[in-house]
Amino acid sequence: MLRETGEGRVSVKHYKSGGKVVFIPTPVTKLWLKSRAMDFSTSCLCLINVILLAGSACGLQITSTSPTSIEKASGETVKLDCQFTLSAEDSGPLDIEWSLQPSDNQKEEKVVIVYSGDRAFEHYYEPLKGRVHFNSPDPKNGDASMNIMGLKATDTGTYQCKVKKVPGISSRKFLLTVMVRPSKPRCYAEGQTHAGKDMVLRCSSVEGTQPLQYIWERTTGNKLLPPLAVLDPVGGTMSLRNATEAASGTYKCIAKNRVGTGECLVEVNITQPPNNAGVIAAVVICILLILILLALLLFCFCRARNKKKYEKEIAYEIREDVPPPKSRVSTARSFTSVGSQRSSLGSMTPSNLHEYTKPQYDKIPSEEYEKPPSHAPIPPPSRMAGPNLSRMGAIAVMVPAQNRDGSIV
Repeated sequence: MLRETGEGRVSVKHYKSGGKVVFIPTPVTKLWLKSRAMDFSTSCLCLINVILLAGSACGLQITSTSPTSIEKASGETVKLDCQFTLSAEDSGPLDIEWSLQPSDNQKEEKVVIVYSGDRAFEHYYEPLKGRVHFNSPDPKNGDASMNIMGLKATDTGTYQCKVKKVPGISSRKFLLTVMVRPSKPRCYAEGQTHAGKDMVLRCSSVEGTQPLQYIWERTTGNKLLPPLAVLDPVGGTMSLRNATEAASGTYKCIAKNRVGTGECLVEVNITQPPNNAGVIAAVVICILLILILLALLLFCFCRARNKKKYEKEIAYEIREDVPPPKSRVSTARSFTSVGSQRSSLGSMTPSNLHEYTKPQYDKIPSEEYEKPPSHAPIPPPSRMAGPNLSRMGAIAVMVPAQNRDGSIV
């Protein structure tokens, strides 16, 4: 009896013949068997490729798994890890080379340190001279790592470790970023430190690789910042608006970046504003005192000036020149003799009366009295006004006039 069955992707026809079951494959079954044969051949090819890759993996390899992007602070030491393994096929001489890759592809790379012929050469790159060396005294044992000491910001760059032992060769690159720690910042306060006024606390660091972040903290009291404080983490300022005495205290500023920190302190003392009325009164009083002093000095100056001017006027009037009489001395003597004769009139008697009958003024004064002494010239008298003489206490006296011959007129 002929029977047809189908199970999944295989369908066959079978019948019994002499107690045996005979299977007859259908066209679908034939296609399935053909695809199975193709999958088997593909699997064999994949297995061959895996074997080949496994064989190649047994050659020179750099086995380090440390990060290839490193950030360090200036002054520190960095280790660029470059561990490697060799295979039996690597039979050539071992060469290890560290180089600094240029940022511009048109420039050449700069060799930093080399190991060749069982010797290390560490003076290829002048900026790193004396600061770079291999981590292992014998790099051929599988450690090609390089150490750089005393890092500087100029050491930032991409470094490549290349290990070669013919026919094997392998390399690995590291990105080194040298950052500068923030220098000690400078903290200070700006604005009035009176209650009700606005003030600003500033913090700035001169050195430090960007980005720098500034953080303000309070170190005294409840260690909480004032509720109206406005912070600027990039500019490093903290504004205190409508400050109160409760905001007084010590504040700390922290400048930080990814490799270090720096801090400083500033003291804030908020006080009540001074009494402006008292200040204004004191200023007014000082101004009045200054004005009074100036007026007094001006009065004294004007008085002294007027007094000096008056004395000069009197001196000029006294020194005004007047021509003197020619017989001043003889006239004085004539007046003396006349006075003596008048005094003797009372003693006249008839016996001596004839002696006084002849006038005594008929004599011409001698020339010796007309001339003043040559050794002491007499200055001519000054003409002085009557009112001035009266002010000086002079008394008017009537002097008789006389002729050239000496007679009284």
